[in-house]
Amino acid sequence: MSYRAPWASDPARSKGRLQEEQNGSVRGPRDAFQRDRDRIIHSISFRRLRHKTQVFMAPDGDHFRVRLTHSLEVAQIGRTIARTLALNEDLTEALCLAHDIGHPPFGHAGEDALKAALMPSVEDGGQGGFDHNGHTLRTLMTIERPYPLWNGLNLTWETLEGLAKHNGPVRHPGWALAAADAEFPLALTSFSSLEAQVAAIADDIAYDNHDIDDGLRAGLLTLDQMLAVPLVARGWDDVRRRFPDVAPKRLVGELVRTQIGTMVNDLIAETRRRIAASGVTSVDDVRAAGQCLVGFSPEMRDAERDLKRFMYANLYHHPRQLAAADAAHGIVSGLFAVYRDDPATIPEEWRERLPAAEPDRSRHIADFIAGMTDRYAVSRYRELVGPIDLPEGF
Repeated sequence: MSYRAPWASDPARSKGRLQEEQNGSVRGPRDAFQRDRDRIIHSISFRRLRHKTQVFMAPDGDHFRVRLTHSLEVAQIGRTIARTLALNEDLTEALCLAHDIGHPPFGHAGEDALKAALMPSVEDGGQGGFDHNGHTLRTLMTIERPYPLWNGLNLTWETLEGLAKHNGPVRHPGWALAAADAEFPLALTSFSSLEAQVAAIADDIAYDNHDIDDGLRAGLLTLDQMLAVPLVARGWDDVRRRFPDVAPKRLVGELVRTQIGTMVNDLIAETRRRIAASGVTSVDDVRAAGQCLVGFSPEMRDAERDLKRFMYANLYHHPRQLAAADAAHGIVSGLFAVYRDDPATIPEEWRERLPAAEPDRSRHIADFIAGMTDRYAVSRYRELVGPIDLPEGF
């Protein structure tokens, strides 16, 4: 086993699993976090990410990223960072692979539709809203059912804790995350492990850069537009100096790789500085540090925020993307209304477990819809509601 820092997560010291497991199968040499990673990879929910939106909805192009390929790219970046910082690579990889499992079809457009369908205020008769991060925990702890004696994948506390609060402490959890915490307390108000912090920022690095590639490929962005972003302009100047005789269109991939490398190197240097300054000597110290120890330098943080602002203005809120999002919202809302009003339309496996009373009844319907792929949602809408004229972007 390679060296791990004293503040790295140790599978031998895991807080364990919710359900005690019997040694009824051959487990081999895998440790607890390696088994978590493998359970995630083999889950139905992970496989469905192949047909769930990353940026472009139900993309026809074979080369556009989807939630599955994005998750794999996040895992690659996360493992590299974890290895360099002497953290636990397997826990980092498990968190990276699972972080998007709770996303419904059509990405944030689908999430917005489910939020509206599950009216936020329970006191006023609503069902508590919908949050993809809370739904990740709900999926892995309740909805997945590959084992005969319990629901969920029975992941370790460290994996569930990292997924619950990889973006920082959670002071006001939504109902799904609160339910997960009530069943298996996850210390939501403290900071997470360094592995979870790495997974969160590896996600940012991946989509910051790979969405540029997809946006250029789709023709929604141009290179001239991108060069207005200082971080991109610096990367492009570096690439052109190294490859002065290569056509610009062949250098986009090199630009993306250069930016990822620049951001990763900055992150590693700044994280080492923060760890040293904090004086942490254990995982418990990391959780009690009162701050996130994994992060960019102030200069890179500002540059990355500038890039995000550009991407929201020019890609994520592009008129074509907004039209696709409106259509997606209508599909998810329409399906929820049909299933709520006519439970006979719900497939038998889900209908036989449909609760009789609210809010559980609507939450169960939302669980079913959230697990759909983009193309299955479109197919079911056409079958149950009627034709839909999909805009360019689907």
